[in-house]
Amino acid sequence: MIKVKLFATLREGRQKEVVFDYFDGITGKYIIDMLDIKEDDVAIYLINGIDGKINDKLKDGDVVSIFPPVGGG
Repeated sequence: MIKVKLFATLREGRQKEVVFDYFDGITGKYIIDMLDIKEDDVAIYLINGIDGKINDKLKDGDVVSIFPPVGGG
């Protein structure tokens, strides 16, 4: 099982947490594609609280956190 936590605008029209069944070779790219999130909309991608890359292979039990770019001033 992979737990995915979405933040800020990425929650719009989606749940704040989503669970994916683990399979060998699953990546963040697969997850963001399944959630219909554009790669450009991913500013911070963490695996178990550590900076990761969307093409990194995930392990069973991983927790992925995805944040959009933050604007403001």
